[in-house]
Amino acid sequence: MNKENLSIVILAAGKGSRMKSAKAKVLHNICGKPMLYHIIKASLEVSNDISVVVAHQKEAVIGEMESFFNDAVTFVVQDAENFPGTGGAMKNIAPKNEKVLVLNGDMPLITAEALQGFLDVDADIIMSIFDLEDPDGYGRVKIQNDEVKYIVEQKDASEDELLITHVNAGIYAFSKDVIKKYIPLLNNDNAQEEYYLTDVISMARADGLKIVPLLVDEEHFKGVNSKKDLSDSEVIMQDRIKTSWMNAGVIMQLPSTIYIEDDVTFEGECIVENGCRLTGNTLISHSHIKAGSIIEESIVKNSDVGPLAHLRPASYLEDTHIGNFVEIKKSSLKGVKAGHLSYIGDAQVDEGTNIGAGTITCNYDGIKKYKTIIGKNVFIGSDSQLVAPVTIEDDVMIAAGTTVTSGKVTKGSLAISRTKLSSIKDFYYKFFEKN
Repeated sequence: MNKENLSIVILAAGKGSRMKSAKAKVLHNICGKPMLYHIIKASLEVSNDISVVVAHQKEAVIGEMESFFNDAVTFVVQDAENFPGTGGAMKNIAPKNEKVLVLNGDMPLITAEALQGFLDVDADIIMSIFDLEDPDGYGRVKIQNDEVKYIVEQKDASEDELLITHVNAGIYAFSKDVIKKYIPLLNNDNAQEEYYLTDVISMARADGLKIVPLLVDEEHFKGVNSKKDLSDSEVIMQDRIKTSWMNAGVIMQLPSTIYIEDDVTFEGECIVENGCRLTGNTLISHSHIKAGSIIEESIVKNSDVGPLAHLRPASYLEDTHIGNFVEIKKSSLKGVKAGHLSYIGDAQVDEGTNIGAGTITCNYDGIKKYKTIIGKNVFIGSDSQLVAPVTIEDDVMIAAGTTVTSGKVTKGSLAISRTKLSSIKDFYYKFFEKN
């Protein structure tokens, strides 16, 4: 795939009022990344010249995309006040390559493979079309002798034209010469007083240029205009992500109940049970993630997690068992067992250590967070609290119910902190006789 054959322009300037959100439409997330991210990522696979046209919330859009792509993308600010519309968005575009593909910033399901069709066709203009059983609401595309004859809006269509099932999918590829010649000729003499890219089609047709239709599938070129569209698109992308990993050998139980983001990766034999959520830059290697568990921005190697466990960002597990209702945060556990009902935060725990039910690392004093270091072969009894900063050396036993407040428990020790048990004979009977 020769990237020097194609320039890509992504129109991302719109407000997206139907999203009913203060956030710019193209910054709404799908599978953990803004929808515009997905489009740019696919575009960079087929082109070395990507321009993104911005206007609404331009600083936010540019800032977020630069955090992902650095300087791999050129941003062009549209003069939306003087040159509104899709045609106005193209006014300041100077493509490097001979073919110019114009995409919309609200089509996050586009893939590099889906864009390949625009590279395989030779014409002055390539116009994408859908073939719909029910084209109601769409402009119709009249095709004759394998070329686009004209586009007619539904409200202006005759009875015969309403029977046409080919509709405009909204994606175009132009030769560079077409862009140079016709974009300056666009005007806003219409009801909306906007500059329309579709007017280039009619002008080019009048001049006898070759305009060919390219049938594309709706899934890859589906636009997002509402929160419902956003949800529908995420379902499709989730299916792609999970299908890809299952084909690579990952076992998923009831995959429709599992959520996996774009940056999550797997290695070797892995099992993900129903109801799990894996997010961010997470790696699961030769591990079993049990039902209802959440893993965020973490690494899990040769371990099992859950059911109903939570790994918060920056957790690292290796050769470790994490049971139900255990929460790990920014901690490293190697060769550890934490069977149930514990919180381990800002900690380093070494091999052979067993963490009893109800154990808590008290890592936060209300102002700062502190580290807990636990050595090898430590046995921590149930309902223990380790008040950081604290170090538990190797071969230590912590008695159940103990609160460790000293800075260090030395190797081979037993740490125990309990109040003496008091027992008042027959108190139960005396209490209820009075009540």
